[in-house]
Amino acid sequence: MLLEFNNLRKDYGKTNVLDIESLSIDKGECVGLVGNNGAGKTTAFSLILDLIQTSNGAVLTKGNDVSKSENWKSYTSAFLDETFLVDFLTPNEYFDFVGGLNNWSKGEVKNFINQFEEFFNGEVLGVKKYIRDLSKGNQKKVGIVGALIGNPEIVILDEPFASLDPTSQIRLKKIIRERMELHTFLISSHDLTHVAEVCNRIVILEKGKVVMDNPKTDETIQQMTEYFHV
Repeated sequence: MLLEFNNLRKDYGKTNVLDIESLSIDKGECVGLVGNNGAGKTTAFSLILDLIQTSNGAVLTKGNDVSKSENWKSYTSAFLDETFLVDFLTPNEYFDFVGGLNNWSKGEVKNFINQFEEFFNGEVLGVKKYIRDLSKGNQKKVGIVGALIGNPEIVILDEPFASLDPTSQIRLKKIIRERMELHTFLISSHDLTHVAEVCNRIVILEKGKVVMDNPKTDETIQQMTEYFHV
């Protein structure tokens, strides 16, 4: 199994923010993690990336506890927010930097990022601006494409559709669909519609617990839509 949550719990003081007894994700899945504010989505991602410590249990990738082994770092990539960027670099410098971390030459990086010209819409590549001076939407585009460099097995995206205009949202969905054979995606969102369009499995979190976990079908989408309308 590529990724597993085993008796995973995260508390802050006396407040429990995540409590997942068991959740497994296999290679090739595109999993949408959906929930309202405070559902535990970002906490779950932070635990996968060993950014915070568990209160109980473990996250395993390929059978290894992420808190006890760094092997997962070679095949896992993520963009959670702007803090994942190096904001004093230009977008092109940042892509070259990430490429270097993955042993890609500048030529390989250039050929790769040129695939996303439509997504960048002439506002990212070749601009003489630092990342910190870009709009929130363009910063997000840089982070998302940067997370794909090196063709990681696992790609984690937290609220990737937020701050993007409708055209960019549609283009991002196309990118994700086209790359599902290359990556296992974990995508969080407040918006069930977005994840339902691209993910083949949807997990709903409510107050830190998994309340639904279903493959995407017309029937399960209807059930999930009704859940949020209650």
